[in-house]
Amino acid sequence: MGTYKSNFLNQAVERGFVHQCTDMDSLDSQAADGIVTAYIGFDCTAPSLHAGSLVSIMLLRLLQQTGHKPIVLMGGGTTKVGDPSGKDESRRLLDNEAIAANMAGIQQVFAKYLKFGDGPTDAIMVNNADWLDELQYVPFLRDYGPLFSVNRMLTFDSVKLRLEREQPLTFLEFNYMILQAYDFIELHKRYGCSLQMGGSDQWGNIVNGVDLGRRVDGQALFGLTTPLLTTSSGAKMGKTADGAVWLNNDMTGDPDFNMSSYDYWQYWRNTEDADVGRFLRLFSEIPTDEIAKLESLEGTEINDAKKTLADHITALCHGVNAARDARETAEKTFEHGQADAGLPTVGLPDQDLQRGIAAFELLYRAGLSQSNSEARRLIRGGGARLNDAVIVDETQTIGSQDMGEHGTLKLSVGKKRYVLIQPQS
Repeated sequence: MGTYKSNFLNQAVERGFVHQCTDMDSLDSQAADGIVTAYIGFDCTAPSLHAGSLVSIMLLRLLQQTGHKPIVLMGGGTTKVGDPSGKDESRRLLDNEAIAANMAGIQQVFAKYLKFGDGPTDAIMVNNADWLDELQYVPFLRDYGPLFSVNRMLTFDSVKLRLEREQPLTFLEFNYMILQAYDFIELHKRYGCSLQMGGSDQWGNIVNGVDLGRRVDGQALFGLTTPLLTTSSGAKMGKTADGAVWLNNDMTGDPDFNMSSYDYWQYWRNTEDADVGRFLRLFSEIPTDEIAKLESLEGTEINDAKKTLADHITALCHGVNAARDARETAEKTFEHGQADAGLPTVGLPDQDLQRGIAAFELLYRAGLSQSNSEARRLIRGGGARLNDAVIVDETQTIGSQDMGEHGTLKLSVGKKRYVLIQPQS
């Protein structure tokens, strides 16, 4: 039998989602007695979310699956201010057009994980610009300014970090925590929302909202945070040497903010041994007793658990068929030494391939290096291959004459990064 009365908290704690809570017992009682409406906010700083947001996304999914109502709060208003949490310097300010475009991209992510609609536990998505953009500055300051202590705000990690490192903190950013707290008030008034959730770096901002609700309306609001995840080696979740692990795969959009289902599967397949069990609990819906068996595997058998992890996470984000195809492609490429059409594909003008492209330039154009100079270094170090053969000359001309029977070039860097080059008219 679980420790808590509510299915939501029992599962959330068992699977490792809970770091802090303002009043666990009262929240547990409310969740056991009826539907809890809870939200997590996401600022619109990029046209996609990355894997570092998956803990929050999966927590909202768990909330809904255990009979409660999630709210996805889009920060159309707060993005104009910029959250200083965890930042050494001010975020770049975005205009309304960029914020709207980013919001549209982020919305695509949530459609994969949550059921939206008008039902009692259906998710809704709202935009805090709907109320923040309408605030009148002086009346807002008069009503809410006296409820915030500058002394206390200076103790928050988001502020202390900047001050200790002698980094500027603008008055604009200083207002972020007030606006986030006000969001909670509005969501309670409009939707009966009583729980705000987020990463542990948001604890100060969340507590502000809980306190503001109590002082303004006498409401019993709750805050719950998730642990900030790093890998066992200390690497930040959702980051690779090549950049962020994006949750969008719409290749018609900005390629800088998309990731193919194959690359996504590979990222999770390469999970460190010590992280397999933890990631299975957080990012899959496999029962915990089955997870215990998977994480106990040793030696080469742990690779089977990693494939299972990659299968489940990729299926949620990209669909079951995409996960299956990614696994088949990876196994053919790495375990059987076969090129496969399922590898990420880059199209280059046929006339360029007919004329020939220097090896270092081809690596860069294929997205396997961040610059021509990096591509040169990779080749000099023996880390680049063409059709599984080491490229020995960085200026070697590569083109149509090197294509295989399928009319493609197979390029790779290291042991895990492959692309196919195909001609385009």
